[in-house]
Amino acid sequence: MKKVITYGTFDLIHTGHINILRRAKEMGDYLIVALSTDEFNELKNKKAYYTYEDRKTILEAIKYVDKVIPEKSWEQKKQDIQEYSVDIFVMGDDWEGKFDFLRELCEVIYLPRTIGISTTKIKEDFMRTNG
Repeated sequence: MKKVITYGTFDLIHTGHINILRRAKEMGDYLIVALSTDEFNELKNKKAYYTYEDRKTILEAIKYVDKVIPEKSWEQKKQDIQEYSVDIFVMGDDWEGKFDFLRELCEVIYLPRTIGISTTKIKEDFMRTNG
């Protein structure tokens, strides 16, 4: 069984999220999503609209996702890859090169982001039209 892992906040799920989850799942048999906890988002100076538990529930309902685990720190990626016997690490290409150090443990792939959509853009568009 080929296992794939990706990481993110996955707040305000949109087509860009679905695209990366679908493409990641197509690379293997089992997709693990490491979901940033509320506490980790705070350390990253990010504020999600939905709580960790709500985001986890939403992700678990997406057919491409097989398992959701908490992402609590930047440093846990190596441990996750080893613990879950991951074959492929996938991130959006906005992270290009940042996780190349994981190549000693598994294949690292950076996928192109979906053009024209992001959680930040959704929030900005909403504030512009409703603010």
